[in-house]
Amino acid sequence: MGLEEKLPSGFLLTTVEQVAGWARASSMWPATFGLACCAIEMMAAGDPKHDFSRWGMERASATPRQADLMIVAGRVSQKMAPVLRQIYDQMTEPKWVIAMGVCASSGGMFNNYAIVQGVDHVVPVDVYLPGCPPRPEMLIDAIIKLHDQVRNTKMGPQRAKQIEELEEAKRRRLPLLGQGA
Repeated sequence: MGLEEKLPSGFLLTTVEQVAGWARASSMWPATFGLACCAIEMMAAGDPKHDFSRWGMERASATPRQADLMIVAGRVSQKMAPVLRQIYDQMTEPKWVIAMGVCASSGGMFNNYAIVQGVDHVVPVDVYLPGCPPRPEMLIDAIIKLHDQVRNTKMGPQRAKQIEELEEAKRRRLPLLGQGA
């Protein structure tokens, strides 16, 4: 059944939240943060076979101030954690994070003092992508799931409260990484 059959009078009713969610999901600009072998698979997701541009992501941002999605691909060392956090803080709201690979999600096989045991200790993560390394198809699936999440994100006071709670959680975690007082 086509859209014309559902709306015979030619009118389409929606809400501002639904339009804003659709626009955000359809024009994400990723700030790629490739740190290890997962970065190769992330780059492969932009090739003609997989083609990020089908989801409005043809422009990978070199500056965090123009990005709204951070894809953390690979293991995050303790020395790299403050840099990751700084880039995340420079991104404008609303912003989302994908933890790509088992190392970014949980530290992977590197259970030692030098590797952060999950990027969620540094920044809040919206979608976790398992695998070592995950295939480009898996990254595209994670992006599609994130798009669904973004389309359903509420605006206004609820989102402001959610952001405030995330910021408070971040402040509590940073001293564990040796970054705060």
